[in-house]
Amino acid sequence: MIAFAIGFIVPFVYGIFLSFCKFTTVTDWKWKGLQNYSRIFFVNGKLDTTFIHSLWYTALFTVVSVLIINVISFLIAMALTKGIRGTNLFRTVFFLPNLIGGIVLSYIWLMIFNSVLSNFSKTIVSTQWYAFWGMIIVVCWQQIGYMMIIYIAGIQNIPGELIEAAKIDGANSWQLLRYVTLPMLMPTITICTFLTLTMDKFIPASGKRLCSKCKRMSENKGFSFKGI
Repeated sequence: MIAFAIGFIVPFVYGIFLSFCKFTTVTDWKWKGLQNYSRIFFVNGKLDTTFIHSLWYTALFTVVSVLIINVISFLIAMALTKGIRGTNLFRTVFFLPNLIGGIVLSYIWLMIFNSVLSNFSKTIVSTQWYAFWGMIIVVCWQQIGYMMIIYIAGIQNIPGELIEAAKIDGANSWQLLRYVTLPMLMPTITICTFLTLTMDKFIPASGKRLCSKCKRMSENKGFSFKGI
């Protein structure tokens, strides 16, 4: 409990306190009250919607990515636990993107997006929605395999006797999924949901590198960037 307080509670509370201050280090601070927060919404006395706009896109990105990652990884896990041929190979292939670092990942998808969109004189940053769905593709491609492994472990942990009893009682595939598999996987679903939320924090850095690099390369080719 003491270690938890020192490692989490104290830094968390002190971080909230520093948000009301102007500081260079944690010991060199000057109280500013609500000025820092007012600057989020007002610039030169005028209402600035940049923060609200960014908050909306961040929330939308989080919801969409969490749903897509968990749904697809669960479906893949279900398919790979049916005893199909080449299961181990498929597991390896799906998991490999998670081993790629952010810089390499950004360059791989930069080349992919450029090669496809250049045929239409577009880039990943031509519009805000191109960039949004580009980031969704990148984060899903990287994380689906990792979550798939966790879902597979959860599915394999379901007692076979429970499934057999449900089949004997006349349960069909949909009823097995709804009344047996999903309830037994709730702890796994919770873990994957929170892991997806925490792992998403690493995406903006690689995404920023991807979009900035893509923008510089595309400007050299004369493309425009409307909606940015």
